[in-house]
Amino acid sequence: METFETNGTRYRVREKELKQHQTEDNPRVAQMRREFAEHPSSGLTPAKLAVIMTNAEQGDLIQQCYLAEDIEEKDGHIQAELFKRKMALSDVEFNIEPPANASAQEQKDAADIEQMLKDVDGWHDVVFGMADGILKGFSNTELEWEIYQNWRVPTNFQHRPATWFQLNQHDQNQIMLRDQSGKGEALRPLNWLQHRHSAKSGYPARIGLIRQLAWPFIFKNYSLRDLAEFLEIYGIPVRLGKYPSGATDTEKQRLLQAVLSIGHNAGGVIPKGMEIEFHDAAKGGGSDPFMTMMSHCERIQSKVIVGQTLTSQVDSSGSQALGNVHNEVRLDIRDHDLRQIASTLNRDLIWPMYMLNGKSYTGDARRKPRLVFDTQEPEDLSLYADALPKLVGIGVQVPVQYAHDKLRIPMPEANEPVLAVAQTAPSIEPPEEKPKAALKLALAALKAKTPELTDAPEHFTAMLKGEIGESFTGMFQPIQDLVDGAESLEALKEQLLELEAKLDTEAYQEQLGQAFVAAELAGRFDVNQGN
Repeated sequence: METFETNGTRYRVREKELKQHQTEDNPRVAQMRREFAEHPSSGLTPAKLAVIMTNAEQGDLIQQCYLAEDIEEKDGHIQAELFKRKMALSDVEFNIEPPANASAQEQKDAADIEQMLKDVDGWHDVVFGMADGILKGFSNTELEWEIYQNWRVPTNFQHRPATWFQLNQHDQNQIMLRDQSGKGEALRPLNWLQHRHSAKSGYPARIGLIRQLAWPFIFKNYSLRDLAEFLEIYGIPVRLGKYPSGATDTEKQRLLQAVLSIGHNAGGVIPKGMEIEFHDAAKGGGSDPFMTMMSHCERIQSKVIVGQTLTSQVDSSGSQALGNVHNEVRLDIRDHDLRQIASTLNRDLIWPMYMLNGKSYTGDARRKPRLVFDTQEPEDLSLYADALPKLVGIGVQVPVQYAHDKLRIPMPEANEPVLAVAQTAPSIEPPEEKPKAALKLALAALKAKTPELTDAPEHFTAMLKGEIGESFTGMFQPIQDLVDGAESLEALKEQLLELEAKLDTEAYQEQLGQAFVAAELAGRFDVNQGN
């Protein structure tokens, strides 16, 4: 037996208890494995629901937990919304952080615990099982410990049904394992993840969403039942059988059987002389009131579970901006759930791992490592790629670590290869035998500034016309031919559209671009000369 003490609480650890589940080979709790599930939702009424909730407040959690199971199984809308909320938790990455101003050994202990936890098989199932407390208010997961490379590591996580537990008769805040005595058996501190998931403040019997979802569930089922009766009465045509006077009881009975079966069999046989008439269902009433009530209940359920309705139901008044706001609400709920789960894991898993293995363990709970879920969302890469260079350009001092954290890009380790902009070799163009037209025009512009030539712009324009005149004429001639032979304005328009894709404008565009370059060179020359 080993003893650990922390903040006044003494833990006595037996090696046998660490290696075995509390619910195994325990005759006092063995009956729970043979219990058949109950279904209190069958015939559920508001009065019966009130009794179930009152009993839960007095320590009997069984019926309330069974009701939660029934609701999640029978109501597809509730199941879908709960599944969204649970799945949002199970894939979030986590880190084990050492305490502030950690020593080298404390940092190593935190890194070792993180590695051990990330090697746990089925970690997602552990978090998913803990999320069962969202509906029921609590969730208990049993675990064992085994030796691996001189480390005691948690293993064999088993989520236990909520119906296996009860409240302490003298303390409503303590959850006990049900046993044959009726008083309950205390949970071993190192063998359970005792998770409480609070939708609101209060004792475990009243903090689960079951207390809010049970009422819309029952009213929705009343409306669904009434809708089914309405469709059965008014949705099927009324069938009337007519028998002639003097018909015997046997003939009447045969006609009645034919009337009852013809709606399902789509055919039947009746004696000659008898008739079956079909009358349309009554036009009065409709299904809208029932559907309105069911939709109202589902909207309440969505608000209770995910905090809004727009990410779960399509509404004609919705918008993308409003949908983004509602999605942010759901992310806030996810982060709140993860903080509660992290608190349980730090108390019931990280702290025991540190006690049993940490080389820097001193009994001070303030120096223990902590599990932290990474709930930070990656920022928009394109936004930061545009903003950061501008901010740095005006003198804003942006730490490199800050940019990496915002973009969720880890800092490179020593000698780790990193991406870099590819360096392209400058292209070397072969020398040309003849100077480009731009150089000719630029030279002409420069000569235009000599005293012999007084009108430089006119000389420049004349040179430009001479250079591009031939290519412009060749490009424009097909257009002129179409105009000369056009029979109507509409026909000319269609012919010009067809000609557009066939015109060869490459030579003209190249010469005109060179002319712009020459004009820019001439302008720079004027500026340099002070003109």
